[in-house]
Formats: sequence, C-alpha cells, structure tokens
Amino acid sequence: MSATKNSQQLHRVLVVDDDPDIVELLQYNLEKEGYDVRTAPDGRKALDTARSFVPELVLLDIMMPQLDGIETGRQLRNLPDLRQTFILYLTARSEEYSEVAAFEIGADDYITKPIKPRALMSRINALFRREAQKADPGEKIEIGGLVINRLNYTVTTGDKTVVLPKKEFELLFFLALSPNKVFGREELLQKIWGVDIYVLERTVDVHIRKLREKIGETYIKTLKGVGYMFNDEG
Repeated sequence: MSATKNSQQLHRVLVVDDDPDIVELLQYNLEKEGYDVRTAPDGRKALDTARSFVPELVLLDIMMPQLDGIETGRQLRNLPDLRQTFILYLTARSEEYSEVAAFEIGADDYITKPIKPRALMSRINALFRREAQKADPGEKIEIGGLVINRLNYTVTTGDKTVVLPKKEFELLFFLALSPNKVFGREELLQKIWGVDIYVLERTVDVHIRKLREKIGETYIKTLKGVGYMFNDEG
C-alpha cells in the first residue's frame, strides 16, 4: 500500500547513512511506497539538507563520519521546523546504552540492522497512520499554572516558556489530559510510542526526569511500583 496517491501530499523522508548500498536500498523502497526521499552520507550534510528539505521522517544511522547519529539527532531536534519530525534509528549497534541514548534525544523508533525492507516500510507507514488518526483534544491545556500549547510544543509557566522535544511534549500533554489519574509505564509506552514499537520501560523514566528538569518537580508525581500522574495543583 502506497504512502499516498496524491503527489502533492507526499511525505518527505531523509535517509542518513554512510553505506551507499543501504541508502540505495532504502531510497528504492521508500520511493516505491510513494515517499519523497532525500539522502545524506553523514550527520553534517544531513543537517544542511534537513534545513531546506524539512523532512517529516529522518532515518538515521548511529555510526557515521563527521557527526555521529546521536549528536545529529540532538541537533535535528533543536531545529524549530523539525520538532515534530519523526526520527527513526537504523543501526548495527544493539547495546542498551545506544538505544537509551537514542530515545533520550527524542527518537521515535530504534531498529537494529540488518534491515528487512518490508518490515521497515510497515513500521514507517504505521508511524504516519498513527499521527493522522490522532484525535484532536484541542490546541491548549491550561492547568495547574501551566499553559501547554500544541501549536508550537511549548509549555509556559509564569513568565517562563519552554520548548519541548516531540516525545516529551506528547507525554506531558497526555498526562495533563487526565489530571490525577495514574498511568503505568507500559500504558504510557503504548500511548506515546505505539504498540508496534519496542521501547525500554526506562525510556519513560528518562522523559519524566527531563520534563521535571524543565517545568519543575511538582507537576508529575511518581507512585512507586505503579506509574506517573499529572498533579493539577502544581
């Protein structure tokens, strides 16, 4: 099934890998599915291409010359036009610390090589489908002294405004939609990352820690052995 039937609605994908055979394989399969594809052989060129192309998805290797994939992903997340861009890592590295580092910078998925093109296309199509099917609960939540704005992924408290990475924002927004309700880590993983993506449970803890560093310790409470909830009293 193609990603789109309308050439004006092609999803833009940037493929970043220093192996030309992998780039060729990915580009062929993505274009066959109907995606608009650009490529880059290293992190620095990926950043240059991303600024002008503004991809909706970046497929990113970790071990690359010039700039490794983790630092490339971190810098991509700091570009205002790419805060909502999906970042999907494709890497030969299967160590847990590499996976944790990837999700710490806001990765949406992490897949180890060798690549299985059909399975990968299914994962990518699922990402875009899930994004398109999300119910719209409104553009803003004002709760507990916070203004949480979906239009620009910002959180404002008093005179301080913080721009959050995509996954941190989605996690906060989801919790704030149901204040004082406790969610377990597994449920949060399914709601924010999706049921078809394998993510370590500690990824939730990492994102909660980062949120607390940015908006304060009092908004998200931990119930030991159970999960997390948004405290509407701040």
